[in-house]
Amino acid sequence: MLHELIVSKVRIKLLKIFLHELTEIFYVRQLVRLTGEEINAVRRELQRLEAAGMLKKEPRGNRLYYWFNKHHPLFGDLLSIISKTVGLGGQLVENKHKLGRINFALLAGRFARHLPTREGEVDLLVVGEIKMAELVNLIKLEERQLQREINYSVMTRQEFEFRRRRRDPFLLGILTGSRIMLLGDEEDLVGRVPNA
Repeated sequence: MLHELIVSKVRIKLLKIFLHELTEIFYVRQLVRLTGEEINAVRRELQRLEAAGMLKKEPRGNRLYYWFNKHHPLFGDLLSIISKTVGLGGQLVENKHKLGRINFALLAGRFARHLPTREGEVDLLVVGEIKMAELVNLIKLEERQLQREINYSVMTRQEFEFRRRRRDPFLLGILTGSRIMLLGDEEDLVGRVPNA
């Protein structure tokens, strides 16, 4: 998906690293190892991303450390794109046909930003006729990568519509919270929630 939008493969690799690991800061040689690219190509792309205001940097000792600027106007858009290409979101998008008939799949914004899940919230919501064994396998793989449990909820379209009409607090929390749509139409997801 990203290769169709961005022509620089080094820039794509850097964006994936920075936006998939938002809580981390990186130094140049570390980024060279992670991308598998030449040091000059990495430095050039870091300079371009910094000039665009996407990256911030800070010298510490004899190293320059870089991290993504969360105040950049494209932060949310890029985070959404990266969430659909790497990690759990990327796996769901890539394997959607193996998972059954998915109406909606979304990640909580806090999960995408690597923030702790609040009590009563989920990291992932999947709505449709889902092959649970396939979904559980993908989630277990990601849990091993993240070294933490992923809270998820699966419901049929009928259950989702029923709970939405009833203004179920759990579902309303998801619908009004920060989220990244992986599959399905956001307008159809939110629909018209009836007044109290």
